[in-house]
Amino acid sequence: AANMSTVEAGGQREEGEYGRAAKRLKMEEPPLEEKEDRAEDELEEGEDSDSGSLPDSHLISPSPVVHVRGLCEAVVEADLIDALKKFGPICYVMMMPFKRQALVEFSAVESADRCVTCGAKEPVYIAGQQAYFNYSTSKRITRPTNADNPNSGNKVLLLSIQNPLYPITTDVLYTVCNPIGSVLRIVIFKRNGIQAMVEFESVQCAQKAKAALNGADIYAGCCTLKIEYARPTRLNVIKNDNESWDYTKPYLVRRGLACPLLPLTSNSRYKLSSVDVPDMVSYPLPQSSPSYSGHTPSSVAMVSGLHPSKMNCTRIFNLFCLYGNIEKVKFMKSVPGTALVEMGDEYAVDRAITHLNSIKLFGKRLNVCVSKQHAVIPSQVFELEDGSSSYKDFAMTRNNRFSSAGQASKNIIQPPSAVLHYYNVPPCISQDQLLKLCREHGVPGFIKFKMFDAKPSSKTISGLLEFDSKTEAVEALTVLNHYQIRIPNGSNPYTLKLCFSTSSHL
Repeated sequence: AANMSTVEAGGQREEGEYGRAAKRLKMEEPPLEEKEDRAEDELEEGEDSDSGSLPDSHLISPSPVVHVRGLCEAVVEADLIDALKKFGPICYVMMMPFKRQALVEFSAVESADRCVTCGAKEPVYIAGQQAYFNYSTSKRITRPTNADNPNSGNKVLLLSIQNPLYPITTDVLYTVCNPIGSVLRIVIFKRNGIQAMVEFESVQCAQKAKAALNGADIYAGCCTLKIEYARPTRLNVIKNDNESWDYTKPYLVRRGLACPLLPLTSNSRYKLSSVDVPDMVSYPLPQSSPSYSGHTPSSVAMVSGLHPSKMNCTRIFNLFCLYGNIEKVKFMKSVPGTALVEMGDEYAVDRAITHLNSIKLFGKRLNVCVSKQHAVIPSQVFELEDGSSSYKDFAMTRNNRFSSAGQASKNIIQPPSAVLHYYNVPPCISQDQLLKLCREHGVPGFIKFKMFDAKPSSKTISGLLEFDSKTEAVEALTVLNHYQIRIPNGSNPYTLKLCFSTSSHL
């Protein structure tokens, strides 16, 4: 199992009224999803979010919604409520932990004004760290449900799991949520990433869980929870397995042998005590589980539907390395357009299947599944159509992005999108030069370009590239990821790094 140790953030704080048992956990999340809040000048992961980046509050008209920045990597919704309720009643909180930001909607604009004014005159601390405040350009936070406030009677929460480095099952979510409020039903679904709906026994339980867990990590540095109120008021579950469970109807599944789950971190936010939650929990693995399809776990993925002349071992690495370390890649001579990809562990294979299965690449649709093989053996090596070898060992490459727990925690596990995040680019490279690079390698050019403001001491730049479609972005990343950029009089080349952005558009 991977290293699951939690890195605890510095500083002490008192526990809030919600009785949270959690210590600090690292948090990450994609940018705000509501259109009217795009003007908040959201920052891509890795960008500064301190007071220096804040616009003048006097340039924005007063609003009951306050934009909060400079949050520590250990804050959840309840921390904001505890710190800011002194300014007035709070209606709603929208967390943006990837950016260390949040939106807080007060009941009245006067409360928001007190918050912004006070924050400008004296330090206001949230979870032990000074935060910075400004009026939002929005007058109201758009809810994913029609309800204006939590008192509408909704006891179902919508959980979006960001950066899912490890498998998310009903048992994992039950272990997270049930100690805070009694859970009745859970349904997990994979649309744009991994999401779940959790039905609690009461609205009060759902409120308490949202406040305590919104922005927290399930595991240290990954599997971050973004929580909203869902539209349905009740969940309908027809079977109990890894993706759905009705805890009021245990007879929906025949329990099998218990299989070990990943060990819970000792500092996990939902772990109330050693009595409430065991250090190691186990769950039944039904034979009919769609996630495992009867196959034993393997660290080898089988990929079919590969373009015969445009795909090779290196390009497979460029795409699959976003979801885990790549050890070896081998094309199968007996099955044209098919390759075996040995990854760091079975969790990396699970992430690759979740995000890459059925995507289109060079006019063909990829099929990614668990291989029956448990290792890739370099036998029957031959020459591919482009002249490269059918086998390549990547175990020692520095371009693997999950070689340590610290390195792995910095990765944003995202499904393919039309926006790419680029980084590690020399400052002298321009937009036109990047477009020229696309043309020279036969991939579509981007339609929008954004460069982040670099620190004066920075030796590289980063930014965003928006393509016309998700397919075009996937093709550009597959070809250009890890391209060596050489500059005049430079001793060593710069390795262009690409990944899918958390932004849906620029």
